[in-house]
Amino acid sequence: MESGCCESFGMLDFSKMEFPVLLSECQGPRIHWSDHNLFIAAANIMFNPLFWNIMARLELRTKMISRLCGGPRIGCFFLGATIFFLSAVRGRRYQLAIYHQPIWHGLQAPAIHYMGAVLIGLGVIFTLCSFFALGFYGTFLGDYFGIFLEHRVKRFPFNLMENPMYWGTVMEYLGYALWFGPSPAGLLLTLLLAICYKIAILIEGPYTEKVYSTYVVEIEDKKHQ
Repeated sequence: MESGCCESFGMLDFSKMEFPVLLSECQGPRIHWSDHNLFIAAANIMFNPLFWNIMARLELRTKMISRLCGGPRIGCFFLGATIFFLSAVRGRRYQLAIYHQPIWHGLQAPAIHYMGAVLIGLGVIFTLCSFFALGFYGTFLGDYFGIFLEHRVKRFPFNLMENPMYWGTVMEYLGYALWFGPSPAGLLLTLLLAICYKIAILIEGPYTEKVYSTYVVEIEDKKHQ
């Protein structure tokens, strides 16, 4: 009589098998929710765009930063330096969160690591080129201080996408999540970053369109006077 497919397991000595190792190899993506580094990184990601939007609107309505710093350019420089510092802290907290989280063994492959490296490189290119195209004041909310560019920037990388600095940063974070692991926690934090940036774009976009359309009209009126 032919035995069933599962009866052969009766010949195995399970007492000699290392179940923790076996399970760890078979598990899918895991996140240690008890790790405080994960929540600190998430808090930093959500705080940064909230902070700079609140400060920019405060400056727009009250000119408080300009008054405290002695002028709009100094005020914008102070806010930009603060944003840069907070971004560096956010990046460090993101790295610490990844280091303290398990990796996704099922996706460990050279192709995934190379994809991560490519995304990091593209992200750095987009963010740096955006900065050089906009300049310091264009990057760090100079229009809220009354410091305007002469025209909307349309050269690379703005000719490829809207808000390339935001999406370049998302590429960098996604690249790190793939390179160091891959890290399920890193992927989750990158998704949170993308959501926060999308909300920031929805808040900032209408103002930018309005203020620059008004500014262009004023410039044209001055030319015809």
